[in-house]
Amino acid sequence: MNHSRVKKTKPSSPKVALFVTCLVDTMRPNVGFSALQLLEEAGCQVEVPSQQTCCGQPAFNSGDTQDTAKLARRFIEIFERYDYVVAPSGSCIGMVKAHYPEALADDPAWAERASRLAERCFELTSFLVDVMDYRPAGRAFPATATYHDSCSGLRELGVFAQPRQLLSAVDGLDMVPLEGNDVCCGFGGTFCVKYPAISNAIVGEKAAAIERSGAQVLLGGDLGCLLNMAGKLQRQGLPVRVFHTAEVLAGKAELPPNAARK
Repeated sequence: MNHSRVKKTKPSSPKVALFVTCLVDTMRPNVGFSALQLLEEAGCQVEVPSQQTCCGQPAFNSGDTQDTAKLARRFIEIFERYDYVVAPSGSCIGMVKAHYPEALADDPAWAERASRLAERCFELTSFLVDVMDYRPAGRAFPATATYHDSCSGLRELGVFAQPRQLLSAVDGLDMVPLEGNDVCCGFGGTFCVKYPAISNAIVGEKAAAIERSGAQVLLGGDLGCLLNMAGKLQRQGLPVRVFHTAEVLAGKAELPPNAARK
């Protein structure tokens, strides 16, 4: 897949729909509020459609293409009127961009609408850098951190340099490399439910790599991955704080980290 990007003229005050995602809405709303703040700072008119639901990824991964198609049509109806659709999740946006046309392949008209919408859907850090040419200012987060690249964001969307570019503007943040940063954490959506033993072994290797990095903080762009790794780190008693990149970029990492001890 060609992940090359051509810098376009920065749009003026685009109308952006924030797709919050199920996990953010249920498990970590602070990520959604952080994403909203960043998009507004970048000069966007942001709306959060109240009718939004799951993108259909769990159903699609489980082979339920019929229900996936229903959810895809619903998503398209809600979001296609906006200039852009942005989500703090590479996996959810990857679902829309890479798999909606496939899920709707039996209906050419809907598949075409899906393809048109896909061109305007972005993962948060990719949108901030590649479309809005945004750079955070006045942010400070004194810590040593490392970064995990989620599978969907990296491989389906080409998200790699963008979060690192944004994080480089945060005062006091020292980024250190993570061995196997591009290796799956073992979450994989429904994969961790179907194959828990394999998932646990994979995340165990990831936790060991995080510990070896010496980082105080783990950052990433997909909440599912972060929750999975945070849980393993906590169970092993490792004092690594886990945050979504958006929380640090927005200066909203003051809340307890994911899977914080009580």
